[in-house]
Amino acid sequence: MTVESLPKHYLVRTQVEDLLADLSEGDAVPAERELAARYGVSRETVRQALQELLVAGRVERRGRGTVVARPKLVQPLSLGSYTEGTLSQGRVPGRFLVRWEEIDAHAKLAEILEIGLGDMVIHLERVLLADGERIGLESTYLPRRRFPDLAETFDPGTSLYAWIRARGVAFTTATERIETALPTPREAALVESSTAMPMIKLHRVSRDADGVPIERVRSLYRGDRMAFVTELR
Repeated sequence: MTVESLPKHYLVRTQVEDLLADLSEGDAVPAERELAARYGVSRETVRQALQELLVAGRVERRGRGTVVARPKLVQPLSLGSYTEGTLSQGRVPGRFLVRWEEIDAHAKLAEILEIGLGDMVIHLERVLLADGERIGLESTYLPRRRFPDLAETFDPGTSLYAWIRARGVAFTTATERIETALPTPREAALVESSTAMPMIKLHRVSRDADGVPIERVRSLYRGDRMAFVTELR
Protein backbone atom coordinates (compact mmCIF):
# COMPACT_ATOMS: atom_id res chain seq x y z
CA MET A 1 0.00 0.00 0.00
CA THR A 2 1.38 3.37 -1.01
CA VAL A 3 1.28 6.49 1.17
CA GLU A 4 -1.19 8.01 -1.28
CA SER A 5 -3.63 5.15 -0.75
CA LEU A 6 -3.59 5.31 3.05
CA PRO A 7 -6.66 6.85 4.72
CA LYS A 8 -6.22 10.54 5.48
CA HIS A 9 -7.08 10.12 9.15
CA TYR A 10 -4.33 7.50 9.50
CA LEU A 11 -1.75 9.86 8.03
CA VAL A 12 -2.92 12.61 10.36
CA ARG A 13 -2.76 10.22 13.30
CA THR A 14 0.90 9.38 12.58
CA GLN A 15 1.70 13.08 12.28
CA VAL A 16 -0.02 13.85 15.59
CA GLU A 17 1.86 10.94 17.20
CA ASP A 18 5.12 12.58 16.09
CA LEU A 19 3.85 15.80 17.65
CA LEU A 20 3.04 14.00 20.93
CA ALA A 21 6.62 12.72 21.12
CA ASP A 22 7.77 16.28 21.78
CA LEU A 23 5.14 16.90 24.48
CA SER A 24 4.92 15.78 28.09
CA GLU A 25 2.10 14.21 30.07
CA GLY A 26 -0.68 16.74 30.62
CA ASP A 27 0.46 19.11 27.86
CA ALA A 28 -2.31 20.47 25.67
CA VAL A 29 -2.70 19.06 22.18
CA PRO A 30 -3.39 21.72 19.51
CA ALA A 31 -7.06 22.27 18.77
CA GLU A 32 -8.80 20.50 15.89
CA ARG A 33 -8.95 23.74 13.85
CA GLU A 34 -5.22 24.29 14.22
CA LEU A 35 -4.34 20.69 13.32
CA ALA A 36 -6.66 20.77 10.31
CA ALA A 37 -4.94 23.90 9.02
CA ARG A 38 -1.47 22.50 9.75
CA TYR A 39 -2.05 19.25 7.85
CA GLY A 40 -4.39 20.55 5.16
CA VAL A 41 -7.33 18.29 6.03
CA SER A 42 -10.86 18.68 7.32
CA ARG A 43 -11.69 18.93 11.02
CA GLU A 44 -13.64 15.68 10.68
CA THR A 45 -10.45 13.91 9.57
CA VAL A 46 -8.59 15.36 12.56
CA ARG A 47 -11.44 14.36 14.87
CA GLN A 48 -11.26 10.75 13.64
CA ALA A 49 -7.48 10.66 14.14
CA LEU A 50 -7.79 12.05 17.68
CA GLN A 51 -10.53 9.53 18.50
CA GLU A 52 -8.20 6.67 17.55
CA LEU A 53 -5.46 8.17 19.73
CA LEU A 54 -7.99 8.50 22.55
CA VAL A 55 -8.91 4.80 22.29
CA ALA A 56 -5.21 3.93 22.20
CA GLY A 57 -4.67 5.85 25.42
CA ARG A 58 -2.25 8.39 23.91
CA VAL A 59 -4.48 11.41 24.62
CA GLU A 60 -7.39 12.18 26.93
CA ARG A 61 -10.16 14.74 27.15
CA ARG A 62 -10.06 17.44 29.80
CA GLY A 63 -12.96 19.81 29.65
CA ARG A 64 -13.18 21.01 26.07
CA GLY A 65 -9.54 20.32 25.32
CA THR A 66 -7.29 17.35 24.63
CA VAL A 67 -4.06 16.64 26.52
CA VAL A 68 -1.29 14.07 26.41
CA ALA A 69 -2.36 11.09 28.50
CA ARG A 70 -0.22 9.47 31.15
CA PRO A 71 1.07 5.98 30.34
CA LYS A 72 -1.39 3.11 30.70
CA LEU A 73 -1.43 1.14 33.94
CA VAL A 74 0.12 -2.24 33.07
CA GLN A 75 -1.19 -5.11 35.18
CA PRO A 76 0.41 -8.56 35.24
CA LEU A 77 -1.86 -11.49 34.52
CA SER A 78 -1.17 -13.38 37.73
CA LEU A 79 -2.73 -14.54 40.97
CA GLY A 80 -1.77 -11.25 42.56
CA SER A 81 -4.41 -8.72 43.51
CA TYR A 82 -5.27 -5.46 41.79
CA THR A 83 -3.66 -3.67 44.74
CA GLU A 84 -0.35 -5.48 44.29
CA GLY A 85 -0.27 -4.89 40.55
CA THR A 86 -1.04 -1.19 40.87
CA LEU A 87 1.53 -0.63 43.60
CA SER A 88 4.18 -2.36 41.47
CA GLN A 89 3.64 0.37 38.85
CA GLY A 90 4.22 3.12 41.40
CA ARG A 91 0.55 4.08 41.37
CA VAL A 92 -1.84 4.44 44.30
CA PRO A 93 -4.65 1.86 44.22
CA GLY A 94 -8.13 2.56 45.46
CA ARG A 95 -11.70 1.37 45.15
CA PHE A 96 -15.15 2.25 46.32
CA LEU A 97 -18.23 0.12 46.79
CA VAL A 98 -21.11 0.34 44.34
CA ARG A 99 -23.16 -2.67 45.41
CA TRP A 100 -23.10 -5.26 48.20
CA GLU A 101 -25.81 -7.88 48.18
CA GLU A 102 -26.57 -11.49 48.97
CA ILE A 103 -28.20 -13.50 46.21
CA ASP A 104 -29.35 -17.06 45.61
CA ALA A 105 -26.96 -18.96 43.37
CA HIS A 106 -28.51 -19.64 39.98
CA ALA A 107 -27.58 -22.79 38.09
CA LYS A 108 -24.55 -21.37 36.25
CA LEU A 109 -23.11 -19.61 39.30
CA ALA A 110 -23.65 -22.70 41.48
CA GLU A 111 -21.80 -24.78 38.89
CA ILE A 112 -18.86 -22.35 38.73
CA LEU A 113 -18.50 -22.03 42.53
CA GLU A 114 -19.32 -25.72 43.06
CA ILE A 115 -22.07 -24.99 45.55
CA GLY A 116 -25.71 -25.97 45.78
CA LEU A 117 -28.39 -24.39 43.66
CA GLY A 118 -29.93 -21.57 45.71
CA ASP A 119 -27.02 -21.36 48.17
CA MET A 120 -26.29 -17.81 49.32
CA VAL A 121 -23.62 -15.90 47.42
CA ILE A 122 -22.10 -12.54 48.36
CA HIS A 123 -21.85 -10.15 45.42
CA LEU A 124 -19.52 -7.14 45.66
CA GLU A 125 -19.33 -4.55 42.91
CA ARG A 126 -16.57 -1.96 43.22
CA VAL A 127 -15.07 0.78 41.07
CA LEU A 128 -11.28 0.47 40.80
CA LEU A 129 -9.06 3.56 41.04
CA ALA A 130 -5.46 4.37 40.19
CA ASP A 131 -4.19 7.66 41.61
CA GLY A 132 -7.83 8.61 42.07
CA GLU A 133 -8.75 7.97 38.43
CA ARG A 134 -11.57 5.51 37.69
CA ILE A 135 -10.18 2.77 35.47
CA GLY A 136 -12.27 -0.33 36.10
CA LEU A 137 -15.35 -2.00 37.52
CA GLU A 138 -15.09 -5.30 39.39
CA SER A 139 -17.86 -7.73 40.35
CA THR A 140 -16.90 -10.53 42.75
CA TYR A 141 -19.04 -13.51 43.79
CA LEU A 142 -18.12 -15.48 46.94
CA PRO A 143 -19.84 -18.42 48.65
CA ARG A 144 -21.39 -16.97 51.82
CA ARG A 145 -20.94 -20.17 53.84
CA ARG A 146 -17.19 -19.97 53.28
CA PHE A 147 -16.89 -16.31 54.30
CA PRO A 148 -19.73 -15.78 56.81
CA ASP A 149 -18.03 -12.86 58.58
CA LEU A 150 -17.24 -10.85 55.44
CA ALA A 151 -19.89 -8.21 56.09
CA GLU A 152 -18.71 -7.63 59.67
CA THR A 153 -14.94 -7.63 59.13
CA PHE A 154 -14.12 -6.58 55.55
CA ASP A 155 -13.61 -2.96 54.49
CA PRO A 156 -14.65 -2.79 50.80
CA GLY A 157 -12.17 0.01 50.24
CA THR A 158 -9.28 -2.40 50.85
CA SER A 159 -7.85 -5.52 49.18
CA LEU A 160 -10.21 -8.50 49.24
CA TYR A 161 -7.33 -10.86 48.41
CA ALA A 162 -5.41 -9.68 51.48
CA TRP A 163 -8.50 -10.25 53.65
CA ILE A 164 -8.98 -13.77 52.27
CA ARG A 165 -5.30 -14.68 52.64
CA ALA A 166 -5.36 -13.47 56.23
CA ARG A 167 -7.88 -16.25 56.87
CA GLY A 168 -5.45 -18.91 55.70
CA VAL A 169 -6.92 -19.34 52.22
CA ALA A 170 -4.27 -19.52 49.47
CA PHE A 171 -4.97 -18.54 45.87
CA THR A 172 -3.29 -21.43 44.08
CA THR A 173 -4.73 -21.60 40.56
CA ALA A 174 -7.09 -19.59 38.38
CA THR A 175 -8.77 -19.77 35.02
CA GLU A 176 -9.08 -16.43 33.25
CA ARG A 177 -10.77 -15.46 30.00
CA ILE A 178 -10.04 -12.13 28.34
CA GLU A 179 -12.14 -10.41 25.71
CA THR A 180 -13.17 -6.96 24.56
CA ALA A 181 -16.59 -5.43 25.07
CA LEU A 182 -18.47 -2.16 24.91
CA PRO A 183 -19.85 -1.03 28.27
CA THR A 184 -23.47 -0.44 29.09
CA PRO A 185 -24.48 3.17 29.81
CA ARG A 186 -24.38 2.39 33.56
CA GLU A 187 -20.91 0.83 33.36
CA ALA A 188 -19.56 3.68 31.25
CA ALA A 189 -20.89 6.23 33.75
CA LEU A 190 -19.33 4.39 36.70
CA VAL A 191 -15.85 4.44 35.14
CA GLU A 192 -16.31 7.93 33.65
CA SER A 193 -15.97 6.76 30.07
CA SER A 194 -18.35 6.43 27.12
CA THR A 195 -20.32 3.58 25.60
CA ALA A 196 -18.17 3.90 22.47
CA MET A 197 -14.91 3.24 24.34
CA PRO A 198 -13.79 -0.41 24.07
CA MET A 199 -13.27 -2.15 27.39
CA ILE A 200 -11.13 -5.12 28.41
CA LYS A 201 -13.30 -7.73 30.09
CA LEU A 202 -11.81 -10.44 32.31
CA HIS A 203 -13.59 -13.44 33.76
CA ARG A 204 -11.72 -15.28 36.51
CA VAL A 205 -12.39 -18.29 38.71
CA SER A 206 -9.79 -18.69 41.48
CA ARG A 207 -9.19 -21.91 43.40
CA ASP A 208 -7.42 -22.86 46.62
CA ALA A 209 -4.80 -25.56 47.20
CA ASP A 210 -7.52 -28.24 47.25
CA GLY A 211 -8.94 -27.07 43.94
CA VAL A 212 -12.07 -25.62 45.57
CA PRO A 213 -13.36 -22.39 43.95
CA ILE A 214 -12.80 -19.27 46.05
CA GLU A 215 -14.39 -16.63 43.86
CA ARG A 216 -15.83 -15.80 40.51
CA VAL A 217 -14.81 -12.34 39.27
CA ARG A 218 -15.90 -10.25 36.30
CA SER A 219 -13.69 -7.21 35.73
CA LEU A 220 -14.21 -4.46 33.17
CA TYR A 221 -11.27 -2.14 32.49
CA ARG A 222 -11.04 1.00 30.38
CA GLY A 223 -9.17 0.09 27.21
CA ASP A 224 -7.63 3.55 27.03
CA ARG A 225 -6.14 3.37 30.52
CA MET A 226 -5.20 -0.28 31.07
CA ALA A 227 -2.96 -2.92 29.51
CA PHE A 228 -2.06 -6.43 30.64
CA VAL A 229 1.16 -8.41 30.39
CA THR A 230 2.15 -11.98 31.11
CA GLU A 231 5.35 -13.99 31.00
CA LEU A 232 5.24 -17.21 28.99
CA ARG A 233 7.50 -20.15 29.85
